Amino acid sequence: MPVLGMGGLFFRAHDPDALGTWYKEHLGVGAGCNSSGEGEADEWSWRVSGGPMIFAPFKQTTDYFAADKVFMINLRVSDLDGLLEQLNAAGIAITVKPEWNSPEAGQFARIHDPEGNAIELWEPPAA
Repeated sequence: MPVLGMGGLFFRAHDPDALGTWYKEHLGVGAGCNSSGEGEADEWSWRVSGGPMIFAPFKQTTDYFAADKVFMINLRVSDLDGLLEQLNAAGIAITVKPEWNSPEAGQFARIHDPEGNAIELWEPPAA
């Protein structure tokens, strides 16, 4: 297969500049960010660390995320508890449910960006 991975995620926003700033400030995601620790991030791209990525269409009737949204962002993180502390300190509402977690899948939490898009935070199990 010639596909190597995701090249980008593009979505509409009421205020793209403000939303981009929010993602960069609270999650370290977006243009100019570097979570890989390798090389330099440029003004357009986010340099990410390699690892698993789930690509999964859901049924139209799913209740896993809001019915009025066609997507949910899932971000792989290395220290979920630490990130949740930072988000909580910034006043960002966090949802956690024990049934989302398992030793096989890892730990999960959910937040929403200022435009109401769900963001699932996923810490995979230790290898």
